[in-house]
This record gives sequence, structure tokens and C-alpha cells, in this order.
Amino acid sequence: MGKTRRSPDGKASGRKEDAALAAYDEMFLLGLYRDMARTRALDDRIEALYKQGKLVAGCYSSRGQEACSVGSTASLRPDDVIGPMIRNLGSIVRHGVPLTLVLRNYLGRATGPTKGRDGSSHFGSLQHNMLGPISMLGALIPVCAGAALAFQMRGEDRVALTWIGDGGSNVGDFHEGLNFAGVLKLPMVLILENNKWAYSTPIEYQTAAKNFVCRAEGYGIRGATVDGNDVLAMYEVTREAVDRARAGEGPTLIEADTMRMRGHAIHDDAKYVPEEMFETWEQRDPILLFSQRLRAAGLLDDDTVAKIRQEVRAEVDEATEDATAQPLPDGKGEIDEVYA
Repeated sequence: MGKTRRSPDGKASGRKEDAALAAYDEMFLLGLYRDMARTRALDDRIEALYKQGKLVAGCYSSRGQEACSVGSTASLRPDDVIGPMIRNLGSIVRHGVPLTLVLRNYLGRATGPTKGRDGSSHFGSLQHNMLGPISMLGALIPVCAGAALAFQMRGEDRVALTWIGDGGSNVGDFHEGLNFAGVLKLPMVLILENNKWAYSTPIEYQTAAKNFVCRAEGYGIRGATVDGNDVLAMYEVTREAVDRARAGEGPTLIEADTMRMRGHAIHDDAKYVPEEMFETWEQRDPILLFSQRLRAAGLLDDDTVAKIRQEVRAEVDEATEDATAQPLPDGKGEIDEVYA
């Protein structure tokens, strides 16, 4: 932070200079904050529905990782493709997928994206340029490389963005997809969310390397590291990677330093995580950090926060009511649209 700003009469305004924030439109910055708040509220609602026994499958929280998803997706255009993983709810929210569609799928409704054929986060929406994930972690990397290849062959100014966790980065699909993208200089960006745990396995038992981004050099592509809990830093590093991809300079591997603030899933109590680790990262909550920064710059105050929370809560309530009112599948045509 720089000097305190002063009003025309020379009195201190309480607003401090922040060179990074000053480069952006106020509505854009508040939009990042709002989308993280929307993601958190939707995440909390999904968790509540799970505990009420209303979901058709598991619940995988993205709490603590909202900045990774929202910040990175903010660098994209609507026609760019995203391939979100289980903790990238914020990417779905930011890319314009209606909240009711998300909840319809979690509730197994016939009008949901998979029409009740698959569980929870296993869905995509081609209408919203979103590819659906599956439980085989890493599978979306070669799929997004394929989408990027199509963009390249068609001469389309589009980019594919996907994510992977530290644990999922150790599977064959990671190597095959990233190597393929590097060789052909495909317009793709891969964000590796280093959230410290692959289910219950800490990173020191996953790799002998000092970090994950060093793998980029082996594929002959650009690598970058970023504070995954800083939403604006996530936006900036991903925007640079996306710009490079559009310019034909190939893919980028971004390692985002963050923390998973729940167990692998809600049914997992995460007792294997040291308590002090949770306490440390709780102080680095991405929504808290960005709100403090916006407040210091005079862009956010108690009234604005209260208004955003009220609007977000109302949006989630409306989406929940709509999704709950939708019909369940009747069982007819259960194999329709499963195979071509």
C-alpha cells in the first residue's frame, strides 16, 4: 500500500493507494469479490443439502480455493472453453453457468445437465463452453488439449483452460496431455492447484521435486507460480498465459499455492491435517484477503458487503427453490444420450 489519499480540501480520506488495484475498473474488482462470495454461498448450500441427505452423490467443497477458480476464469472470454475439476465451482459461476443448473445436477433432477444420469459435479454444458469432469483425475487435460487443437486447426481465437490438483498431476493423462499440447503449441492453460493434500497424502509423499511447476521445463513450455489465494494475482498470471496462448506461443503450466479447507469430501473429517495448518490458512482466506484490500483502497465498506451478501443469499435461495421444484427422472429412456 502507498500513501493515504486526500480529499480536495486536503484532509485524509482514509483511502490508500494500491497501484495494482488502480489499474482496474472498480466494477471489475467488485465483480471478482462478488463471484467469490457467490461461490462460497453456493458451496455452503450444497454442503447443507448434502448433510440433509438431499444430494444424489458426494460433496466436494472448494472452500479456500475460490480465488484460484474465479481469478483464472476472469481472464477468459465467453467462447473460451473451461474444464473444471471438483473444486472449481468458482470457474463455473464466473463463466456464466446458471446456479440453478448446478443445483439441479446435484439434486439429480430430470432438467439438470445430465438429466439425473450422473452425480454431483460430473456435468458439463456445451452451451456455456464447459466440459464436464469425471472421477478419473487428469482426464480433462488431454480433452482440453483436443479442444485447443480444434481451435488451432480452425483458426479460431479461442483458448482452453483446465485445472488439476497436486495429486492428480501424478497420473499419465497429465503427462500425455501436457506433452501433446507443448509439442503442437496449443492454446491451452493448465492450472495446478497445490492445495497440499491428495486426499490424505501430503505433497512430500507425492513428488521428490522441490515444486510442481518445474515440470514445465521438461515439456518445453512456460511455467509460472502464483499465490492461489490472491484473486487478482490469479487473474493477472492467467491473463498473461491466455494472451500467450492466443498469440500462438503455446501452453502454460501455472502452479497456484493454496489450501483445501475441508476434507477430500464432506464425509472426510480431515483429521490427518495438522490443526495449526488449518489455523494458518484460515487467516489467508481468499475472500477475507481481497475484502481487506478493497476496504483499504476505499472500494468496499460494511454497507456494500452487507448488500452483496444479501443479494448473493437471495440468488442462491432462488436457485435452490427452482432446482428443488424440478421433477426427478421417471426412469424411462435411461440409456438415451449415454452413447452416440
